[in-house]
Amino acid sequence: MEKVVAAIENDPDLRVVVFDSSVPGFFLTHYDFVPPLSESTELPSGRTGLHPLPDMLVRISKAPVVSIALIRGRATGVGSELALASDMRFASREKAILSQWEVGAALVPGGGPMARLPRLMGRGRALEVLLGSDDIDGELAEKYGYVNRSLPDSQLDAFVDGLAERISGFDRDAIADTKRLVDYASLPTDPEIGAGWDAFISSVKRPAAKAKIGKLMNMGLQSKADVEAKLGQYTGTLANR
Repeated sequence: MEKVVAAIENDPDLRVVVFDSSVPGFFLTHYDFVPPLSESTELPSGRTGLHPLPDMLVRISKAPVVSIALIRGRATGVGSELALASDMRFASREKAILSQWEVGAALVPGGGPMARLPRLMGRGRALEVLLGSDDIDGELAEKYGYVNRSLPDSQLDAFVDGLAERISGFDRDAIADTKRLVDYASLPTDPEIGAGWDAFISSVKRPAAKAKIGKLMNMGLQSKADVEAKLGQYTGTLANR
């Protein structure tokens, strides 16, 4: 991912990038809980001084290139956070699922959604998404402002391709300057994003989170497609355990 972000930042001819997935049913899912936590915490900081994950997300947001997330399938945790870091988000009405599921597993989201979601949908709806820890379908995501638009799945690719091609034909400096000025009014600060990552790492270490993640792993988190596909439902079973 670092190579991709660096290429986005440094290609003098690039104007638009679209993030898509070739994995049926998934845009991008959550943090990997199988390796030891130290594999994440011991990584060197990125160019912004933040941990590599929030670092890359911040750099995508600030790059002089337009980023578009095409969401078909589940965008959970890091997947949602990559979508939120992108400049625009377009979702399949029938197949997109977005979620910040972490609070349901006694975690704090780490990729910046507490800083980004209130700016998109307001405080109340952001808290509903974050604290409810449930799945948001494409239609509701559009209504809440989680995504720009949800479109019928059969129309999604053509719409995003058409928009990307249209923007890519415009002057690169005009695109970059306009985006930079919008960023002043809309992007969270790096310390806001960094605070979320620090809170995530602290939460992962707590006994409650270890217990709930352990229960989800026993159910089949990261090993059974049904659990990943219905993560909101399975996370909800932890509430009384």
